[in-house]
Amino acid sequence: MDTQSHNFAVEVGSWLELGANFDGQGTNFAIFSAHADRVEVCLFDPAGKTEIARIELPEYTHEVWHGYLPGVKPGQLYAYRVHGPFDPENGHRFNANKLLIDPYARELVGAFDWNDAHFAYDLLHEDKDLTFDERDSAPYTPKCRVIDPFAFDWTGDSRPNIPWPATIVYETHVKGFTMLNPRIPENQRGTFEGMGHKATVDYIKSLGITSVELMPVHEFPDDQHLLDKGLHNFWGYNTIGFFAPASRYYGPAGLQGFRDMVRAFHDANIEVILDVVYNHTAEGNELGPTLSLKGIDNFSYYRTLADNHRYYVNDTGTGNTVNTSHPRVLQMVMDSLRYWVDHMHVDGFRFDLGTILGREPAGFDERGGFFDAITQCPTLSKVKLIGEPWDIGPGGYQVGGFPPGWAEWNDKYRDTTREYWKGDQNTAPDFAARLLGSGDIYDLRGRRPWSSVNFLAAHDGFTLNDMVSYNEKHNEANGEDNNDGHNDNRSYNYGAEGPTGDEGINAVRERQKRNFLATLFLSHGTPMLLAGDEFGRSQMGNNNGYCQDSEISWVQWEGLPETNEALRTFTRHVIALRHKQPIFRRESWRDGMEVNWFNAGGGYQQPDHWLEGSTLGLHLGRRDLEGQPGIWSDALLLFNPFEGTVPFKIPPLNKGRWILELTTADSTLRGQEIDQEEDFELEGRSLAVFRRG
Repeated sequence: MDTQSHNFAVEVGSWLELGANFDGQGTNFAIFSAHADRVEVCLFDPAGKTEIARIELPEYTHEVWHGYLPGVKPGQLYAYRVHGPFDPENGHRFNANKLLIDPYARELVGAFDWNDAHFAYDLLHEDKDLTFDERDSAPYTPKCRVIDPFAFDWTGDSRPNIPWPATIVYETHVKGFTMLNPRIPENQRGTFEGMGHKATVDYIKSLGITSVELMPVHEFPDDQHLLDKGLHNFWGYNTIGFFAPASRYYGPAGLQGFRDMVRAFHDANIEVILDVVYNHTAEGNELGPTLSLKGIDNFSYYRTLADNHRYYVNDTGTGNTVNTSHPRVLQMVMDSLRYWVDHMHVDGFRFDLGTILGREPAGFDERGGFFDAITQCPTLSKVKLIGEPWDIGPGGYQVGGFPPGWAEWNDKYRDTTREYWKGDQNTAPDFAARLLGSGDIYDLRGRRPWSSVNFLAAHDGFTLNDMVSYNEKHNEANGEDNNDGHNDNRSYNYGAEGPTGDEGINAVRERQKRNFLATLFLSHGTPMLLAGDEFGRSQMGNNNGYCQDSEISWVQWEGLPETNEALRTFTRHVIALRHKQPIFRRESWRDGMEVNWFNAGGGYQQPDHWLEGSTLGLHLGRRDLEGQPGIWSDALLLFNPFEGTVPFKIPPLNKGRWILELTTADSTLRGQEIDQEEDFELEGRSLAVFRRG
């Protein structure tokens, strides 16, 4: 296409800043590709249907192709065509017939209209991916939009900067949380604006939450195999644009709605943490589509098998693995993270399959390039960093293996707490360690108790309600014959599978929910609550709602039973208790805290007691808190995971009486006083919390 006939001049421009960057007069385009022969930027009409210019970038500096187009302003749609060798066996998959999304695009326009043209090979050929396909994918591919990242006025925005020990994380989903909320205007439900609406923010604030963790909001497509079944990628763990917000969550304000949402949470002193997916992309394996990185420089951007570069390393289980060992790929990840902090004002990140990012050719390395880059970055080292410390590759389970400064999802906390309250034998020793911040995992190299992100439930698995209502998963709606999702849920239904009218079963389930929630918020570490668990949200036994953009995954707000509101009231109370009492949000293992374990007879736990039974008493004491009005210097917690009532002798600790602050046996009961060495009737499947009188 003749650039001059469309009145586009092109200048050398700069290689220093990747992406499409507007300077007030024009736009500089720069893209990394170490193995390309040439690169063309394609400009499209406002509808994204017609390619109005195809301009070869004139310069190649330090493996960056670049050019400057005077007069190209924010709003211009563009994408790339990259020329180079099509040599899959050596890791190269260039095909200029495929329109490619800029890895640095700040916004994408249009949906993926899946078509065979997205594949760079002949789908019908015996050796499919070794063939070359000449169909143009442009009509079916979203276009990138040039934006002005400085257009939004952040004046007056104040970051909450919640200290880690005071942090309470709330994992939720933009659409799922807002879609059915009648207090949100209909045109804002399911959008960033709905998430930032006063009704949403006020509710989350009322719970005592400090930090909202949003499931993936980077641009992602719906998988073709899901669309074929009438389903959608609901969770979003399939990124195709690391700088672009998911346009499916746009409301009337479009891109600005994301920034408005962040400001609304900040005005309420609530942090915004993004769940990010840098471990793989939506391009899949060697048989996947060519959408962006695969066609820009496959061999650089992805890890390929050392002895056959046609195939990908698949430590993610999704077909490909992003190659953060390459300096330019690492730069892309770092630039993306800094963009979301500097220009979108988010407060931290949770890294999906975070172990991948620490992988070097020899395996996981806590001093690998990614971790080192984060540690020395003056921007990113100061935000909240949460790792999901596992992947499916060799040595992929790395709980406790991330470097200092990181928090980690602690699945040992989830599993042990579920087992303990289910009444499994020999769980007391592990349960004790989890209550105290998992020091057996994290108390090294100056790491703090907050390094353990404690959770009972997350997006992946049973909700809290379903954990006490189902023995088996029920994922039939996913269209995979109930073969997807975890089978090991450590759940128990207490006599009926799913909803029941049996009052006795329902009473036990409600008590168990209170036990789980009280345990979560009274444990040392960083608590994370799954949205809706505060009032007993159910997914009807579906433990893998990744494809359920439906009422299975959406939070229900209306028509709920009274027990749901009672549980929400209890949750608010126990969260408030954690906020008020420093003894439950320990900052350091070196604070001089007294920790004493007791058995039901009132004596100290001896080594042989730990495996004899699981009824436990825990005394926490901090002399440095004595004399502070309203602050406890001593707390006594009693735990009974079994069915029957246990007379628990209050241990002889110092002087004075103990006052009951909370019992899960009766959420309204408090204020009872009891002397040392008296028996407290600790009801079955309950915990009790006392303060010094």
